[in-house]
Amino acid sequence: MRRQWLGWKYALLVIGLVILALLVMDFNNRMADLRRLSDQRELVAAQVTELEQTRTSLETQIAYATSEAAVRQWAYQEGHWVQQGDVLVVPVSPGESAPAPQVSVTPTPQPEGNWKIWLSLFFDTAAAQEGSVP
Repeated sequence: MRRQWLGWKYALLVIGLVILALLVMDFNNRMADLRRLSDQRELVAAQVTELEQTRTSLETQIAYATSEAAVRQWAYQEGHWVQQGDVLVVPVSPGESAPAPQVSVTPTPQPEGNWKIWLSLFFDTAAAQEGSVP
């Protein structure tokens, strides 16, 4: 009988170890999911912070664009408006008094005949002394 009791003990021990191994594997999977989700949470938090800063910047730009100072700045710089007492000056180009473009003509060198070049190479002639030999 003693052997039968030991058989059940070992069976219960093996079953307990299997259950413990399954629990450890499940815990490991849950920890991996926790790490992955924590990384995603940090990434999303950084994106939210960036978007909030962008929103704040855009709200500031909208507030300035709808202000009277922005309208006044646009009116004077781009709209070409004037206040009472200002004198508007618009530069006008003269009608047909545009200066005529100056054309400079550069003479093209005339190539010498081959016979003159050969002559200057074989005989020391005046053409070679003038520097007409290329």
